[in-house]
Amino acid sequence: MSAVSEQVINLNNAKFTISAPDIRRLPEDTGIEVAFAGRSNAGKSSALNTLTRQKSLARTSKTPGRTQLINVFEIAENKRLIDLPGYGFAKVPMEMKKKWQKALGEYLEKRDCLKGLVVLMDIRHPLKDLDHNLIEWAVDSDLPVLCLLTKSDKLSQGKASAEVLKVKRTLAELNGNIKVQAFSSLKKSGMPQATQVISDWFAQESLDEDAAE
Repeated sequence: MSAVSEQVINLNNAKFTISAPDIRRLPEDTGIEVAFAGRSNAGKSSALNTLTRQKSLARTSKTPGRTQLINVFEIAENKRLIDLPGYGFAKVPMEMKKKWQKALGEYLEKRDCLKGLVVLMDIRHPLKDLDHNLIEWAVDSDLPVLCLLTKSDKLSQGKASAEVLKVKRTLAELNGNIKVQAFSSLKKSGMPQATQVISDWFAQESLDEDAAE
């Protein structure tokens, strides 16, 4: 990990602070936040636990869609990881699903301290319509994106590499700051690279904030 990233952030320090039903209950809109978003069966909670080297920071369940609130994890003063409600899969009542989607949309559109978006997709079923729409929105909003193609242990290394290349080619058309990589919470593969990208986002934003003062 680069020296500047190490000085600024250590994801292992993540501590749960609050679960909020909407942005009005979140901490003050200052500092730097990196948000995690994905379909309800993409393995988002497992990825968060892996990246922070904590077994139960984010709740995991065999039932997709357990993340119903905006969960906040502080890793340093004014630096937070955000676990957004899962979308697109969970077998829940439509009214509840609409409530989650509203909270997700409000956060993405109105949260000024959001500085990077991690989009998690099952490597066997990447770039569903909602995934693509989310990434396209992030590019339009000038946000850097890290696409983690999760559950890569389910495929051979050759097949996983081919899926990564296919997703990269598709997303290249958006002309955004998008990185794509295979990731496995089970095998811990892709973990150093993902940690580096997220740490560098925090580092760069901290440098930009210092320069502006």
